[in-house]
Amino acid sequence: MEFFNLPIITLLIGLISGVGVVSLFIYFKGNGISQKANKLLEEAKKEAEKQKRDRLLELKEESYKLKQEADKEIKEKKAEIKESEERLLQRENNLDKRDSMLQKREMTLEEKENNLLAKQTELQTKNEKLDELLKEEMSRLEKIAKFSKERAHDLIMKRCEAEMAGEIAEFIREKESEAKLTAHEYAKNIIVESMQRYSEDVATEQTVSTIELPNDEMKGRLIGREGRNIRTIESVTGVDLIIDDTPEAIVVSSFDPLRREIAKITIETLIKDGRIHPSRIEEIYDRVSKDMNNKITELGNNACYQLGISKVDPELVNLIGKLHFRTSYGQNALKHSMEVAELCGLMAGELGENIILAKRAGLLHDIGKSIDYEMEGSHVDIGVDIAKKYHEDEVVLNAIASHHGGCEQTSVISSLVQVADTLSAARPGARNDSLDNYIKRLEQLEEIGNSFEGVEKTYAMQAGREVRVMVKPEEVDDTTSYKIARDMKEKIESEMQYPGTIKIIVIRESRAQEEAK
Repeated sequence: MEFFNLPIITLLIGLISGVGVVSLFIYFKGNGISQKANKLLEEAKKEAEKQKRDRLLELKEESYKLKQEADKEIKEKKAEIKESEERLLQRENNLDKRDSMLQKREMTLEEKENNLLAKQTELQTKNEKLDELLKEEMSRLEKIAKFSKERAHDLIMKRCEAEMAGEIAEFIREKESEAKLTAHEYAKNIIVESMQRYSEDVATEQTVSTIELPNDEMKGRLIGREGRNIRTIESVTGVDLIIDDTPEAIVVSSFDPLRREIAKITIETLIKDGRIHPSRIEEIYDRVSKDMNNKITELGNNACYQLGISKVDPELVNLIGKLHFRTSYGQNALKHSMEVAELCGLMAGELGENIILAKRAGLLHDIGKSIDYEMEGSHVDIGVDIAKKYHEDEVVLNAIASHHGGCEQTSVISSLVQVADTLSAARPGARNDSLDNYIKRLEQLEEIGNSFEGVEKTYAMQAGREVRVMVKPEEVDDTTSYKIARDMKEKIESEMQYPGTIKIIVIRESRAQEEAK
């Protein structure tokens, strides 16, 4: 037992001694560390105090700088406030001065107003006295002269009118000549250039149409037994059928182009068909009449297409096509309307106006002629009603109403339509006129010229396109001759209807004559 306890005791002693040695080592080592730690703490405290002192110095310097800046700003603000106070004081002084000046002005204005009122009352009393004096003088003058004021005024006005008539005529002549130097040349250039750009052959419509026959035997078949076929054709179509000795040809005569065209197509269809008898004639005539309506619409569409006019009512297109079968003094109405439309478009382009609207107005200016034989009224009034019905532009309405001078023209396009209408009608060979109308026009021109005082003789020349008026030189002076020409122009325009233009020439000639014996 003792042998076994000895190592245990030895182990315990060893452990205790080891623990003691370790404890001593730790103790001595801890003392060294604590000394170092204390030393480090002391150094840290010294460093912290040093930094604290440095920081405090920096803070003091910054606070001092901030204090200086604040003091500077306060001084500046005080200076600004002082300046503003001085300005306000100065303004108050100025306002006080102005107020005193305004008060002085008000006082002076009141004084002036009072003076003006006093002077006004004085003037009013003086005017009243003057009016009374003038009335008294006027009444005395009327008693002395034995003339009333109104009568004297009328006499003076008549005398002034007589004295100024010559000067007015001279002034008008000078202004007209000045205007003609520029306006006439410019207008002439526009018209001539438009006519040169638009060139088309003139073809006068005839009142007869010729139908070629395959042989002379067909004439007998058209006449029929005892003339029944020719009587049926003439009664149904409303035309005259002329069958003479002309070989292989017959003539259809009528003043209505539509009837003549229907009759021509009917007869040509009968000749091709070969069956010619009254019932067949009526059947063919009815069918051709129905087909003619399609042809009329086609003619209207072609006219609008050639002119570049769109958005036209179908019924209005049909009326335009009907113009192809209407004539005016031998001139085809549709060709005339298309020609007017083309000329209007060309002149509108030169003047910077709406070309399409000008063409539309030119095409529709004679639209009333398409149905003027069906209803009462002039073609102008009928045309205006048609244009209103199909909601045409106001410019087109005015162009239709004014192209014969029936009303005032409200646009340039209306004037262009009138000019183009005159140009188309005045082209050589465009229209035919009857001999009776021609003679009446010449006689009327000479009567109008002879109706003026101081005219010795009037001569109508160049088929009525020129009138020469011979005046008495001892009664009419040069200035009055211009007045006669202008008055005659106005009278011809208001009383006559004529194609184209009429030139008026007033001739004043002085002759000295002696006879040697």
